Amino acid sequence: MVKVKKNTIKFIYFVILLTFFSLTSCESYKGKIYEVKGSNININENQHSRNDIENFVAPFRNHINKDLDSILAYNPVDQDKSKGKWQSNIGNLLAETTLALGDKVFEMREHKSIDFCILNHGGIRSVIPKGNVTTRTAYEVMPFENSLIVAELKGSQIREIADYLLENRKPHPLAGITIYISEDEKSVDKILIRNKPLEDQKTYYVATSDYLANGGDNMTFFTESPKKYDLDYKLRNLLIDYFKSVDTLPNLTDKKIIIE
Repeated sequence: MVKVKKNTIKFIYFVILLTFFSLTSCESYKGKIYEVKGSNININENQHSRNDIENFVAPFRNHINKDLDSILAYNPVDQDKSKGKWQSNIGNLLAETTLALGDKVFEMREHKSIDFCILNHGGIRSVIPKGNVTTRTAYEVMPFENSLIVAELKGSQIREIADYLLENRKPHPLAGITIYISEDEKSVDKILIRNKPLEDQKTYYVATSDYLANGGDNMTFFTESPKKYDLDYKLRNLLIDYFKSVDTLPNLTDKKIIIE
């Protein structure tokens, strides 16, 4: 009996030691990095490498260029943001296009109408020269990935927009809104939204870019909006869709800021 007990105790110790070694051997090994070596490989070292890369890229480049250079419409006159004090023909075109196409999407999704549109002068990055209009034209005019946002604002906040425009003195693209200013250009006398007088307590829906909706270009009045709608529609794509829908671009010179 005594001999069996001693053997049992030895077996228990053996199991404990075996378990201990098993657990310690399962610990993850933490290595240390002592040295990192690197070298530059110049892919232009020989003509053969350059030819291989060029042959690989060429079909993709040609396909993209074909799409970008496809003619969508015709522009009868240069459209330039630098020509005009309070508005420009290209600014009018972009704002009116955004208002018209954006309103269709907003109506379908929210069953509401956009009242007016404001974009920023600095967002126009190129002229639309007289001649053929292509997809590349849209990328040159709007190279950024800005999306269309509709911001909800009260009429009293719309007055802040008018004051901003008067103080900023740049031909920001406008559509659906007309602002009458004093002869000395120091005060706003009257604001019309869709040819109707502005109502301070009325809710208006304003189309703009996501950049401005977040307060870009110091348009902080948009940060006060209680609700914003992301239409998931790139302004560049909107412009391309418009080019595809018309034969000839209009030359829009109507005034949005009028001196009384």
